[in-house]
Amino acid sequence: MSYVDRSHKMAIMAQLAYKGKEAWVDFKEMGYPYHRFYDVDGAQVHIVWNSGEMSICFRGTEPSEFSDITADLNAFPDKAQVGGWVHNGFQNELEKVWDKVAETVADKGKKKKLFICGHSLGGAMATVCASRLKPLALFTYGSPRVGTRKFVRNITCEHHRHVNNNDIVTKVPFAVMGYKHHGSLCYINFYGNIRKMSKWQRIKDGWRGRMAAWKKKQPFDGARDHGMENYVKYLEEK
Repeated sequence: MSYVDRSHKMAIMAQLAYKGKEAWVDFKEMGYPYHRFYDVDGAQVHIVWNSGEMSICFRGTEPSEFSDITADLNAFPDKAQVGGWVHNGFQNELEKVWDKVAETVADKGKKKKLFICGHSLGGAMATVCASRLKPLALFTYGSPRVGTRKFVRNITCEHHRHVNNNDIVTKVPFAVMGYKHHGSLCYINFYGNIRKMSKWQRIKDGWRGRMAAWKKKQPFDGARDHGMENYVKYLEEK
C-alpha cells in the first residue's frame, strides 16, 4: 500500500476512534474483523486487526470530557520510559489504557505489522505509545508537541506527522518550554495539498489561510483547520 493510501486509511481510522465502541462495524467494513475497545476514565482506544496487521487508534480531545481538557492543560514534564521528558497530561492519559493495550498487542499482535494513529490528544497518546511499542509506522493528525529533544530522539519508528495549514493544536506546548515535534512533517497547504515547504513558505501559506478566513468573517481558522474531517477530506483527494 502506498504512503498516500495508507495515510488516508489511517486518517479514517483516527476519525472513527471518536465514535466509541459502535465503530466496530466500520472497522470491520475496512477489513478488520477483530476489535477491542477500551475506555478508562475518559481515555479511549480501539485496537483492530486481521491476519496480517494490527492498528491501534487513539481517540482525540472531546470538549465534553473533563479528563481530556485537564490532560491537554497539564503540560508539566514527566519522565518518559524511553528516556527524556514527556508531557505529563498526555502520558497520564496513555497510562489509563496502557496495560490493556500492551496485553492485547502481546496476545493478538504477534507477527503482525503494527500501525498506530491518532488525532489531537489521540495523536499525542499515539506518539507516547509508539515510543514504547516501536510499530512499523505512526500516523498523527493535528498532534501537539509531546516531549523533549531526548524523548524525540529515542522514538525510532517511521512517523508521518500531518499538519493542516494553521492548525493551532500543532503549535502547543510552546517550543520555548523545551517541547519538540517528532516525525516527518506532512504539511497540508491552504489549497489542501501536501507540499514540502520551507519555514518561510509555511509562514506565507499560513497568512494566506488567515486572510481567506478573515474575508469570510472566520477569525479562528486555527481551530477550524484542526478538525479531523479536514485531514480525511484532503488526504482522500490526493
